[in-house]
Amino acid sequence: MKMNLRIAIALIALLPAAAVAQGRSPNITVAPVPTVVVTRGGHAQFTLEMRVNRGFHVNSNHPYDELLLPTIVHFDVPDGIVIANVKYPEGQDLVLPFMGNQKLNVYSGAFVVAAEVRPARSIGYGTERVHGQVKFQACDDHQCFPPRTVPFEFDVKVVRPAVHKHPAKSNDSPHVLP
Repeated sequence: MKMNLRIAIALIALLPAAAVAQGRSPNITVAPVPTVVVTRGGHAQFTLEMRVNRGFHVNSNHPYDELLLPTIVHFDVPDGIVIANVKYPEGQDLVLPFMGNQKLNVYSGAFVVAAEVRPARSIGYGTERVHGQVKFQACDDHQCFPPRTVPFEFDVKVVRPAVHKHPAKSNDSPHVLP
């Protein structure tokens, strides 16, 4: 009888690990970001497409309770590159039994954070690597998990502005009357 009880306890202890192994982990994945092409001194929009694993949610960037950890994107940029106008989506309101009547503001499923790359006018032409992290705290319908950080990276290619050539005007044009 004691042996069966020990086996049962061991199996129960392994259940969370089995759930994680089957993709039931409280995580966010960040889709690969295509190379952002921008002219020196200009700006270009880009997006970070993220997905919260099924069965979980994360606090939005503006949770209602100041004690809850917001989802935040941090960028580590090379000299001469600025990330500006970071825009987080609106969260969804959620009420969970273990939280009483308190509303949570969360992201679940897919969500997108938009931002802008602005290289300095003095930066050289070429490709620079931007590194970043998404910091979040995930929960399911019964509990919250320790905060996590997921890294991401993408390239910014700084190019020369396009030169617009105007066609030479000629009297040989078929639209010019002699």
